Amino acid sequence: MGANDGIVSTASLLIGVAAASATHDQIMIAGIAGLVAGAMSMAAGEYVSVSSQADTEKADIELEKHHLEHHSEYELKELADIYVERGLDESLAAQVATQLMEHDALGAHLRDELGIYERTNAQPLMAAGTSAVSFTLGAGLPLIAAYFSPSNELITIVATCSLISLIGLGSIAAKAGGASKRVGALRVAFWGALAMGATAIVGQLLTL
Repeated sequence: MGANDGIVSTASLLIGVAAASATHDQIMIAGIAGLVAGAMSMAAGEYVSVSSQADTEKADIELEKHHLEHHSEYELKELADIYVERGLDESLAAQVATQLMEHDALGAHLRDELGIYERTNAQPLMAAGTSAVSFTLGAGLPLIAAYFSPSNELITIVATCSLISLIGLGSIAAKAGGASKRVGALRVAFWGALAMGATAIVGQLLTL
């Protein structure tokens, strides 16, 4: 996802600036600035997201510990009710809940009441770094294409290279998810082309 974002946003920025009749140096400066800004934005967003998820999970765990310590009978009934809703009769649900509470009360409630199957060992900095690197690698593709392109062919070359890259990444992502590679490739290519076309139009309008 980060690589796709990098390709689409950077290619669109380069094409928009090029369409506004900027010089090759100006286009490259804008592209590099866009890469840095985008990578930092992705990193910040991922850091905040992972940190918030970890904080929420930690708060839920502490609250559940408190409930188990001070309201164990209610928690037992609550767990049994969950199993009744899933199809067990009341006596079997009560038996299952009792045995699970005796074995690992907190784990049972986290799993079946809150849907926390594995406690997240969140590493916000690592997640932020991974997101930034992924974006940078994607953004580097249209930047390299722009760097080696003559000004009069830059838009065509950047758009072509970017769309080919998006099709490849879309196919890989679709295959990994067990979906149709063609559909995945066309979907990401369509939105990439739409973004690049939109910025090209804006760039041309600004020169009128």
